[in-house]
Amino acid sequence: MSNLAAQVAKLHAPVDKTLFRVLSLVLGFYHVAMLMWDPELYSASIGGFNPVISPLIIWAICSSMVFGVGFKPRNWYWQILFSPYCSLTILGYLTVLRLM
Repeated sequence: MSNLAAQVAKLHAPVDKTLFRVLSLVLGFYHVAMLMWDPELYSASIGGFNPVISPLIIWAICSSMVFGVGFKPRNWYWQILFSPYCSLTILGYLTVLRLM
């Protein structure tokens, strides 16, 4: 493992807990379910799909699944791409939008 990869892994250590993994999976599955169940209602509840929100939601859901199942990428760039900080922030924000 490279030094940079070890530093990124150390950065992710505070959220590398079972509670955050379960939260990540639950949020990911929730948004997938809402998106698949009624995409028009889901879109309306989060302010619509646009060129920014659509790729972000896809990336956040994929990232939450990677983190949630416990997969740990070896290379630093994959660790950053699938960072739980980003995915949990995006999915948390979308959850608040959806439920308000």
